[in-house]
Amino acid sequence: MANEILLPQEIIRRKRDGKSLADSEISTIVSAITAGSMVDSQIAAFAMAVLFQGMNARECSSFSLAMRDSGNVLNWDRARLNGPVIDKHSSGGVGDCVSLMLAPMLAACNAHVPMISGRGLGHSGGTLDKLSSIPGYCSKLEAEKLQAIVETVGCAIVGQSESLAPADGRMYAVRDVTATVESVPLITASILSKKLAAGIDALVMDVKTGNGAFAATNEMAVELANSIVGVASEAGVSAVSLVTDMDEPLAPCAGNALEVFEAIDYLVGERRDPRLHNVVLALGSELLVLAGMLPDKQAAIEKLEQTLVDGSAAERFSAMISSLGGPSDLIERPAKYLERAPVMLSVVAKEEGIVSAIDVRALGLVVVALGGGRVITHDDIDTSVGLTNLVRVGDEVVPGREIAVVHARTKLDADVASKKVLESLIMGSKKPEAAQLVRGIYRGVT
Repeated sequence: MANEILLPQEIIRRKRDGKSLADSEISTIVSAITAGSMVDSQIAAFAMAVLFQGMNARECSSFSLAMRDSGNVLNWDRARLNGPVIDKHSSGGVGDCVSLMLAPMLAACNAHVPMISGRGLGHSGGTLDKLSSIPGYCSKLEAEKLQAIVETVGCAIVGQSESLAPADGRMYAVRDVTATVESVPLITASILSKKLAAGIDALVMDVKTGNGAFAATNEMAVELANSIVGVASEAGVSAVSLVTDMDEPLAPCAGNALEVFEAIDYLVGERRDPRLHNVVLALGSELLVLAGMLPDKQAAIEKLEQTLVDGSAAERFSAMISSLGGPSDLIERPAKYLERAPVMLSVVAKEEGIVSAIDVRALGLVVVALGGGRVITHDDIDTSVGLTNLVRVGDEVVPGREIAVVHARTKLDADVASKKVLESLIMGSKKPEAAQLVRGIYRGVT
């Protein structure tokens, strides 16, 4: 009877019926996914059962750890490191290029950041797609090479290798086409399996909420924020989640190479968008305090800002890029290496008013339609296209005022995108109340 219960179909039945799964049952499921003995239809059935019935923190932790152990787990020689191994993850949004700045800033604070990132799908941009705009940049590394760079440079932003949490890779591919992506326990386990495989000590999670976020409602965002910190704690990793606003783009731009330009301008002090800067500091300061590197948030903010003032964050960024195959002088001469779209079209307002709201998801889909995002997983992308100089909520506009610049491959593409950008803006006569950028902070058990 015990052996029968450990058959995948019987475990699926138990979860379908709302039962709490034992660690041995979860291990059996993950082993079968990894070995290929569990077919896609069974994975889909298991995912749907979890979507409807959920998982408690112990189950989700067991699932995360089992997927972590389905592949290689990085072991760090602490004697060779200057500080803790930490990371940041975002649930994704439009104009969210925080990782490009925060990873080198944390490294300049003597942390070590093995950042496993992903590609974009749907309206949300992916960090790896942004970095793919840099000639020569290699985001696929063997574990030894990744560890060597993180030890010496302090940070490396790379993709998930086939040897890192392979069960998650197969599980996600099935979830993506079976309407089970929205399950909070499955999202939690997918994120944490990769982070745990990187051997981190502490994690800060940026859960976006708003019309441009995966978690469109604040309730779902809070559920995911609490799930991440609770399950991470169960798995022995310190974590804190911030729920942040995505009712307008985080940076005043969207598009892969364009966001790399934005990150470089930020690091060298050419321009630091206040909204973007505040999120970078909020996430980074929480993580530095959580990891025990600074005594309080104010000290951590001052330390992060010092890495910008003294240029050490920019130096770490340059070292990371060159170590991963990119040009050594990217930060000095980005225009030499980052492709510019051949057509640039200024989008101007047609009416007078105040921007009262922005359909952020629509803006993300404009970038996708220009060729800067994917409709399906294996689509090629054009890293040069996108939007810059985006207007902000609360800005007053008059006819003829520029509200965005479209970067496109053709004039026709630019014209279509211009109309969509105008349609994404909701105009009013009164200035709306300023949105709370950080809507909540959720901490694990200390």
